[in-house]
Amino acid sequence: MGRVARALFGLSVAEADFEVRGFERSDDTKRRRLEDVGRAFITGYHAQLAHRGMAELTTAIAEVRDEERGFAVEGAAMAATILDALWPWRRGRFAELLRHRDEYRYLIHVGAGWAWARLRLNPSRRLRTLDPLLGWLAIDGYGFHEGYFHWQRYASGARSRALTGYQRRVFDQGLGRSMWFIFGAIPNEIAGAIVALARERHSDLWSGVGLAATYAGGASAEELGALVALAGEHHASLAQGAAFGAAARAHGGLVPPHTETACRALTARSAFDAATVTTEARQDLTDDGDLPAFEVWRARIRTRLSETRHATTLRPVANA
Repeated sequence: MGRVARALFGLSVAEADFEVRGFERSDDTKRRRLEDVGRAFITGYHAQLAHRGMAELTTAIAEVRDEERGFAVEGAAMAATILDALWPWRRGRFAELLRHRDEYRYLIHVGAGWAWARLRLNPSRRLRTLDPLLGWLAIDGYGFHEGYFHWQRYASGARSRALTGYQRRVFDQGLGRSMWFIFGAIPNEIAGAIVALARERHSDLWSGVGLAATYAGGASAEELGALVALAGEHHASLAQGAAFGAAARAHGGLVPPHTETACRALTARSAFDAATVTTEARQDLTDDGDLPAFEVWRARIRTRLSETRHATTLRPVANA
């Protein structure tokens, strides 16, 4: 089964190469950093696709650098979701991964969305099978996949026909996250791509940028400051995405220096404090009319971080 899945759905390591993808050429340090993220994802993806058991998957993931391990688990989640969909009589791989690697639960849900996009599965029906709150991150993953592999389709404003209502907003959060890679973490290029899309989409796109800048890294303190200026009125969304990135890192048990630097630049808080905001904002969450609890959560985070920004003078921070 693993060999069949690999033959049908295997990803070449070259898929992470910026030249292969046609992504913006940034400086070599940035490019290598972001390409390494893609390679870590593919490592986890192939390890799960082989389906040799959780012990071997854990060994394969352990060979990935500590700060990139979450991406490997995200890739494993994509493969687990594909295997569950193709061989439903033996499903349970996604649930097993979630049980064993719960510290990466944010990224595991994102990985499910990659699989939905790759298999062209119905997101609305699949969403109902996941956690009512974190399951929305699968739609984010769906958006990231589409941007990463099919940017030209969406650059001029196309929307996914498979999504409706609030799902489209979460898709844009993932699309914004993919822009961090597509444009090589270059602030002006990212901002230009966002401005080219409809204004009502900008807030969610900036949220995705903030998450990628904080979790994946690749930008200097000066460039992070430029992101704040370029986001303008959408700074609260940029900061909310950064807080999500900090929370995902904190849950994973490792907060690398670039996450700390990004949080201080984008949220005016430490990574620990930004992650704490996301935890506190989850208290007593419920849907609010047409808005699901996931958006209520994000709105609370934006509000709390905005209060911090108004009470604190943002200063450039030195690279950690």
